[in-house]
Amino acid sequence: MKTIVITGQGCVSALGLTSKATWAAMREGRPGITTITRIPAVDARMPIAAEVKGFEPANHFPEKRLLLLDPVVQYAIVAAREAVAQSGLDFTRLDLAERTAVVVGTGAGGETSHEESSRRLYGEGQPRVHPFTIVKSMTSAVASQVCLEFGLRGPAFVVSSACASSNHALAQAWMLLRSGAADVALAGGSEACITLGVVKAWEAMRVLADDTCRPFSRQRRGLVLGEGAGIFVLETLEHAQQRGATILAEFAGAGMSSDATDIVQPDAGGAGRAMREALRQAGMAPREVTYINAHGTGTPSNDATETRAIHAVFGDHARQLAVSSTKSMHGHALGAAGAIELVAVLGALHDGVLPPTINYLESDPACDLDVVPNVARERPVLAALSNSFAFGGLNAVLALRRHV
Repeated sequence: MKTIVITGQGCVSALGLTSKATWAAMREGRPGITTITRIPAVDARMPIAAEVKGFEPANHFPEKRLLLLDPVVQYAIVAAREAVAQSGLDFTRLDLAERTAVVVGTGAGGETSHEESSRRLYGEGQPRVHPFTIVKSMTSAVASQVCLEFGLRGPAFVVSSACASSNHALAQAWMLLRSGAADVALAGGSEACITLGVVKAWEAMRVLADDTCRPFSRQRRGLVLGEGAGIFVLETLEHAQQRGATILAEFAGAGMSSDATDIVQPDAGGAGRAMREALRQAGMAPREVTYINAHGTGTPSNDATETRAIHAVFGDHARQLAVSSTKSMHGHALGAAGAIELVAVLGALHDGVLPPTINYLESDPACDLDVVPNVARERPVLAALSNSFAFGGLNAVLALRRHV
């Protein structure tokens, strides 16, 4: 099997409109969670979210093209442009375009367009919706439009597995490259889910926090919705070396599992199986891992379950691990969560800085890990995991290694 590396990254998040800005905010422990601006306060019982701010679609796309692009697609394309620019790849070469895959994860897809059409039909009583409603709201539009942006003709599809969508997409791209089905892949996730319908649905589940996101803290009260996109350029090591590319990290392994226990309650056994498989695929011993970017949603059940899973997999080494949740800053971006969090993992590997879990007040015996509370910490990181555990018991864990 081929060795896979990452040579480009791009990000749009509540922390910034580039991967560089997002990582800088993570290092600083700067929050992106604020009062929701897109929904009237009277309509939202939990009026906070991690919205993308300062993103002007007209600055990135001509007016005619915007008619076809839901925000979930806009975020993905802008992130992909950054990643491709950093990688230095030239997709005008037909041979490269035909050997490049696109795999993107999203949980909700074109939710803004879907809600606009529903409002028109049911709220305003209009007999018709916009003629581009389907092509804007269909989940597959994210991958299709990224292909159109760069003229890519390799394997392309969307993965939708709720909060694990990004990590599943990245894992699928990793497997495509290892198998020889492609030489390059654009992979990651995108979500634009801060709409009235989505917020009210999450409110109804009673898992949203009303103050802020406090992962692993005894005072945690729930998750905070976020949005954005993260897209990465993956290549075979051979392909990257042949063209003299700068390598950001080795994508060493991926592990996937299903809990098969409950549609919403997480299971430590399923999470543990995914982590063990990621380590096995990467050829890593547990003691090699320095940092885990946790799923860490801030809900009472999730954080305690993830803690038990980490202890089960790492044993005594769990006490030596740094385990932080950057969702405390950029919110839970659902299908884009793992992609935004991969920016944190790459930053930790490259800079030797552990991003903090902010908003942390007091330790919880059920979450007895070093969660890097409130302030970033300098520490060399040679190997790391990134966890995503979704509703429905769908788990995907990535293993990354510093490239030397």
